[in-house]
Amino acid sequence: MLTAPNMEAAPSDQDFARLQFSSVLYYLHCTNPDNGLVRDKTQDGAPASIAAIGMALATIPIVVERGVIIREFAAKIARRRLEFLLQCHQGPEPDASGYKGFFYHFLDIETGRRVWECELSTIDSAFLFAGALTVATYFDGETAEETKIRQLAMSLYQRADWNWARDQGATLTHGWRPESGFIPYRWRGYDEGLLLYILGLGSPSYPLPPESYAAYTESYEWRNIFGRELLYSGPLFTHQLSHMWIDFRGIRDEFMCEHNSDYFQNSRQAAFVQQEYAIRNPMDFEGYGEHCWGFTASDGPGWQTAEIDGVRRDFFDYIARGAPFGPDDGTVSPWVVVASLPFAPEIVIPTVRNFASMNLGMTRLYGFKPSFNQTFKDGNSPTGWWISPYHFGIDQGPVALMIENYRTGFLWNLMRNCEPVVRGLRRAGFTGGWL
Repeated sequence: MLTAPNMEAAPSDQDFARLQFSSVLYYLHCTNPDNGLVRDKTQDGAPASIAAIGMALATIPIVVERGVIIREFAAKIARRRLEFLLQCHQGPEPDASGYKGFFYHFLDIETGRRVWECELSTIDSAFLFAGALTVATYFDGETAEETKIRQLAMSLYQRADWNWARDQGATLTHGWRPESGFIPYRWRGYDEGLLLYILGLGSPSYPLPPESYAAYTESYEWRNIFGRELLYSGPLFTHQLSHMWIDFRGIRDEFMCEHNSDYFQNSRQAAFVQQEYAIRNPMDFEGYGEHCWGFTASDGPGWQTAEIDGVRRDFFDYIARGAPFGPDDGTVSPWVVVASLPFAPEIVIPTVRNFASMNLGMTRLYGFKPSFNQTFKDGNSPTGWWISPYHFGIDQGPVALMIENYRTGFLWNLMRNCEPVVRGLRRAGFTGGWL
């Protein structure tokens, strides 16, 4: 058991180091050693998540730099994982692992084949490619193992046919199913799709045209919320996931130049908007306040309606919650607050201190439980209110990676040397700063 932080004081660098370590253990404990596939969540029998595999790859340089695994063995883990993914069958068959270089959202953790008739996911594949490019950039040595990692990672990334994924339109589709074809939704308007376009633009084999990025940004919504000017997106994770790999401080595309901001500052504003929403608490949920906020895609108490203290409440299962325009059912996610650490430490650190005092598992295996709801009472919970019973692979990565970016900027500095990312940023029109 890790030592509990001092609740009277703000969490120290050592406390965040412990939280980072316990979070990253997920990718060591929940990985199939035969093939490197990573469970979507801690529930027994859960399949692998392609996004969680990408985040697991991205944390490998951190576990080496932090002395958790020696470089030589970490390289073997990365190589084995990439090798298996590259060998997985790609084709139009409904039980393939992917098609046109992209992967299905969920895979059988033993065979790597599609499960649940899930979608071929462009965004989840992007997280995989970002993780592959992370290890390709980090393992820059001349050994056979490190050379092989670079070859495998680039093969995986270069295989993705980004222009097929546009389905004859300017913007990228959310994905595809062999049973019904392309999903009718497209990546447009600000969200985590920012990473998707940068990787697509940076592809040396099937690059997106610059007009794809222009089409993505043309439906951006610049708003004034609670007196703060920002590019709006409701769920907090959308302001973080691209930032795990890319340091947006001081670099701007055309849209951000026009608004005299950058995506880093925008994520900072989003954190303050979320906090202010919790302080105002318009729906009068229990617990919300200055040090209890964080609304994002997360697990929830389940699809049900209940009358609580004379008020009819609708509760949700896994859904993308957001602020200030919802959906909101009283569910708060500690992980997404921790992942805002680089943007707004002055409000994140006191909030983490509050969460640390709430019996949410900060010092236990995998760190904070990903979500809780104080309005929804649960007699089986040690707190008396609902806490998610599982940890999720896609929640652990943002905690581990953003703590590192806050502490040292390590991943940001590393990815400045990643040629496809730099090329994608430049083709999207980003200039200034470190570029």
